[in-house]
Amino acid sequence: MNWRQSQIPPLNEVQFKSWQTMLEERTGMYIPYERRSLLQSSLAIRMREVECHDYDAYFKRVQERPAGVKEWATLVDRIMVRETRFCRNSESLELVERYLKHRIAGMAEERPINIWSVGCCTGEEPYSLAITCNEAFEANDRAPKFGVSGTDISLPALQIAREGRYSRRQMSNMNPEWISRYFIEQEAGQFVVGPEIRERVCFSMSNIVDIARNPLRNLDVIYCQNVLVYFREERKHLVLDNLADRLAPGGLLVIAQGETSKWHNDLLHKVDDNLTLAFVRREQPYATKNTH
Repeated sequence: MNWRQSQIPPLNEVQFKSWQTMLEERTGMYIPYERRSLLQSSLAIRMREVECHDYDAYFKRVQERPAGVKEWATLVDRIMVRETRFCRNSESLELVERYLKHRIAGMAEERPINIWSVGCCTGEEPYSLAITCNEAFEANDRAPKFGVSGTDISLPALQIAREGRYSRRQMSNMNPEWISRYFIEQEAGQFVVGPEIRERVCFSMSNIVDIARNPLRNLDVIYCQNVLVYFREERKHLVLDNLADRLAPGGLLVIAQGETSKWHNDLLHKVDDNLTLAFVRREQPYATKNTH
């Protein structure tokens, strides 16, 4: 059947509300009514592919168990497409590198550095963090001991991340010296992450809405950029409070500029940097004023 875009009816208000609610409950992503076209176009494209002609019927399909689980994962991957590339947020990575150099230099004992890349998409971000961490260890003339965990809700994105194969375009922001050292060039302008970095990065599926179930704790760096942009402010604060709890004393939390407003957590103090938005966990618990 040739089901053309022109034949797809618009989402009515009731249908939009149903999809909007389910998407927010399952992923945290909130799409306001003014951006209805974003949701509608993503639904229409996928519905054409599976030859489903009705929004309500497709809604029921993604709710079915177990068949709907795979279909839902495919749909979410389409809706939550995020552009990413190596060293995309250069100012934030530079902050992380400065922080790691200082933290490693101040470590009295040799212990591993643990980093979490939240919403890692297709892997460019955690690999960039791993390279940055390796460089920080070398700057301190210490053998590298670290691990980077990349998590995402998208199974297709995680598969690409695990393969570690990227095009030259995706590496356009990266230092050429890093490319020659940490990547193996393949045919047709493709590059594969080398074993020195690849063996230190692991990937797993994790939904930030269920962040309380994630086992990662006592982290030196949590990197969470461009993940919460479509979340409501109240949910953003809940997620960020949970991330703050997972930092080791002195650990660093990096989020995107403008991604939240009016958030405060007594465990953290803001990093004085105009180009990034980052916080460091206090070495000692925040002491409230004694009122007695």
